[in-house]
Amino acid sequence: MREAPAELSPIRWDGDVLRLLDQTVLPHHEDWLECRHPEDVAAAIRRLAVRGAPAIGVAAAYGLVLGVLHGPGETTAERFQRAWDTLVVARPTAVNLRWALDRGERVARRVLDAAPSEAAKVLLAWAEELRAADVEANRAIGRHGARLFAAGDRVLTHCNTGALATAGYGTALGVVQAAWSAGRLAMVWVDETRPLLQGARLTAWELGRQSIPYRLVTDSSVGALMSRGLVDRVVVGADRIAANGDTANKIGTYTVAALAARHGVPFYVAAPLSTIDPATASGAEIPIEERDEEEVRRVFGTEVSPTEAPVTNFAFDVTPAELIRAIVTDAGVLEPPYPESIAGALAARDGEAAAGP
Repeated sequence: MREAPAELSPIRWDGDVLRLLDQTVLPHHEDWLECRHPEDVAAAIRRLAVRGAPAIGVAAAYGLVLGVLHGPGETTAERFQRAWDTLVVARPTAVNLRWALDRGERVARRVLDAAPSEAAKVLLAWAEELRAADVEANRAIGRHGARLFAAGDRVLTHCNTGALATAGYGTALGVVQAAWSAGRLAMVWVDETRPLLQGARLTAWELGRQSIPYRLVTDSSVGALMSRGLVDRVVVGADRIAANGDTANKIGTYTVAALAARHGVPFYVAAPLSTIDPATASGAEIPIEERDEEEVRRVFGTEVSPTEAPVTNFAFDVTPAELIRAIVTDAGVLEPPYPESIAGALAARDGEAAAGP
């Protein structure tokens, strides 16, 4: 077993301020944003200062606390609703955002008649529990996923799914970390993840911090790597998983999955059960965010195309369930047929929640 690296979390609660590690300036600067209002949190989510479905959900939970503490309006109910409305539209694809806000609403119903300061205490306790639960879920994902690896494996991952994308530890990169700690991993292929380079900027930074061997490659290298037998497994995260197993993730994931299927490389998705949306029947129903054209025309301020070049900039794509070998969750490894395995895992979770402590 290898020594575990120091803990990293991109989210801190400090007094009555939420601090978020600004991921738009990593890896060269480690700046912390101060969020005092839900509008600050929503803006951080929109511009990807905080990103990754689990981290977005946890940040939004704290955003509700800020809204009740500092929001306009005399009553707790007015302040809460304004915060909820502000946060829910920040990023439409990441299901954890709405998942966390809906749970926050259920908590708030118990304290809407209380003074804002008292209601905020209850919401803060819930947000802290949500954060701790996310870290524990991620550790469980890592334990389950590591068992899928064999000594000497070379894994490819897309985008960033480590501690930076969660409240701590990570989902797909948590699997990588657990496999490395267990001696079941040789190295990681990190694709750059255009247009915002989350792989090059964030995943490479996290792996270096953990002393896990990696090599950075262009997105367009994936097929060449697989055709040469240099990739043994692929593990990626998810922003939303439909009831049939179709999975939305950072743009380019579907390409990696299709190439993995072509070359017989096992393709895994790692995400907590909270990323599964049973109300979404298939990937065809997942809303796909389109982002600013300038993200494609420019690379960190440098124009790389004609100034007026027309652009289509999808933030996500959908990988069909038939290309996914397994979905690694905090409740265990789900395998096809996904409608049955997903429904069973959710039913078991809901049954445990109903039973209580």
